[in-house]
Amino acid sequence: MAKRTKNTAPAASAASAASATPTGDESEYEYTPTEADGDMFGGTPAKKAQHFWPSAKRLFGLLSPERGRMLVVVALVVVSVVLTVLAPKILGQAMDAIFNGVIGSQLPAGVPLDQVIADARAAGNDDFANFLQGTAVVPGQGIDFVVLGRLILIVLGMYTIASVLMWAQGYILNGLVMRVVYTLRQDIEVKLNRLPLSYFDTRQRGDLMSRVTNDVDNIQAALQQAFSQLVQSLLTVIGIAAMMFIVSWQLALIALISLPLSAIIAGVIGVRSQKLFAAQWKNTGALNGHIEESFAGQEIVRVFGRDREMLEEFDKRNDALFKASFGAQFVSGMIMPAMMFVSYLSYVLIAVVGGLRVASGQMTLGDATAFIQYSREFSQPIGQMAGMANMLQSGVASAERTFELLDADEQDPETATEHLPERTDGRVEFENVSFSYSPDKPLIEELSFQAEPGHTVAIVGPTGAGKTTLVNLVMRFYELTGGRILLDGVDITHLSRSELRSQVGMVLQDAWLFGGTIRENIRYGQLDATDEQVVAAAEATMVDRFVRQLPDGYDTVLDSDGGSVSAGERQLITIARAFLANPSLLILDEATSSVDTRTELLVQHAMAALRTDRTSFVIAHRLSTIRDADTILVMEAGRIVEQGNHETLLARRGAYYSLYMSQFMGGEEDAEQVVEPAVAE
Repeated sequence: MAKRTKNTAPAASAASAASATPTGDESEYEYTPTEADGDMFGGTPAKKAQHFWPSAKRLFGLLSPERGRMLVVVALVVVSVVLTVLAPKILGQAMDAIFNGVIGSQLPAGVPLDQVIADARAAGNDDFANFLQGTAVVPGQGIDFVVLGRLILIVLGMYTIASVLMWAQGYILNGLVMRVVYTLRQDIEVKLNRLPLSYFDTRQRGDLMSRVTNDVDNIQAALQQAFSQLVQSLLTVIGIAAMMFIVSWQLALIALISLPLSAIIAGVIGVRSQKLFAAQWKNTGALNGHIEESFAGQEIVRVFGRDREMLEEFDKRNDALFKASFGAQFVSGMIMPAMMFVSYLSYVLIAVVGGLRVASGQMTLGDATAFIQYSREFSQPIGQMAGMANMLQSGVASAERTFELLDADEQDPETATEHLPERTDGRVEFENVSFSYSPDKPLIEELSFQAEPGHTVAIVGPTGAGKTTLVNLVMRFYELTGGRILLDGVDITHLSRSELRSQVGMVLQDAWLFGGTIRENIRYGQLDATDEQVVAAAEATMVDRFVRQLPDGYDTVLDSDGGSVSAGERQLITIARAFLANPSLLILDEATSSVDTRTELLVQHAMAALRTDRTSFVIAHRLSTIRDADTILVMEAGRIVEQGNHETLLARRGAYYSLYMSQFMGGEEDAEQVVEPAVAE
């Protein structure tokens, strides 16, 4: 079950609502969540882009207006990485200064190092001689603290400058990404206002909301985190690899052995964990869907006594989610320990081989220390690149979905060549109007009729006859495929949509209210209306009588679904809103279908006041509400099969007669007995 929210985004001058109901197939342990389901637990899972490189190119193309700052960011990252990569080498020199001082202080002063080495070989101590041969020891000289202090200060300075530069690039990158995302949100908002109603009719509301919110947030994360981190990690890997080969190409080859092993481990375990995570998402969607249904349909569950069954279904889905989540987390948790094991093996090999090379004089202790630090830092950016690659892939997938929205066909461009006076008479003429939602299924063909100024035109007929479509054409929510509609003799396609809709007020079947006070909801019909005008509209439409009884009166705050007032009171508020707008043309779409009989009388009085001195189109299933209409149009399959007033149509005993008798007398078999009283009535 789904709960309909009574809030909707503001429109320019006339409100419309179109929704699609998400559906999902579910089995015992697997469930395919819809976009709406994804929104319930914080967003949909990341998807892979169908066209990665074109979408990635277009995504980073969004940064083109900021290319100057992007170059600054890259330059700062490069300098920071260079300093970070060189620092271990300088630190190794500091280690050599300490080590050489310690060894030198133990050797006789004034004796050349070559002589010490020769004496060691003569004494049969070749290992010590080889060790000294690879050092810069000065016999008799201890630790040079001046040199050591200078090296340490240099290292500290390099790390400090690198940190400041990374902070600076993060600050600049954050600003430029936020500007890009700000512009992207603006483009999406403008695009949504340019899309035809048919676009929203054919798509799930949750999907559109996900594109506008979750996907844009995902794009922001990809640009803000993945880009900087990928560049930094890539440069760090290249820099560290270069320094390792400079220090010792033999040890560098040993360090690189871990790369293919880590890739194999990540690939094998990653594929398995990806499948388990997919199952986790499915079962999460199933569980959240069940919880949402349980809460939204709590009354139905209690009425039919299905508490135990709902609890059993919850336990089943919760158990499935537990198994899938445990498996996904367990398998994915094996990646880091396995990669750390490979890293430790590499570390042991490097330590052993490095120690042997130091002992044999083939490299200094400082170089060995620097290399070990390089090897420890080498795996970190690789892991970061893998994580950022997933984030980037997710961001590109979101960008692809957003670009699909931005590339959608817009409604026909404005061709405003004429204008209407501030207040029109409200004469509406349909001249051979044709329309279809799809070319192969015509709905309305060659329809013609005229609504005189100030008259009320009621439209009745079975579901799917084209009643709501007819008034949507007046509003230009859809464009005609043939014929034309005239408002006071002016073809509505020659008017701008905003000017046309400023002449029209609309009251829908669902009372769409916004978060805010009752006063603000009524004033939405005319934003510059005074408090006195708001109260006058409320008094004319029966709203004032119940608002005065509320503790906060017109300042009563309505919650997200208007729960502070009843369904009938919500409908009266929407009528007051339309009354305040003072339109020349009024459309009432099933405005009394969701209220009880007693409240319907109040709504009828309010609508009577609203219809005064303006042309009105009333769509109704309750035929009792349109008996006083000047003209009743009876539609079937997109055609007007009958038109006239209530008494005339009953006397004809045609389609309207059948509708009326089936609604009030239970069937046409009783028609012969009641036709005369009905006509008299």
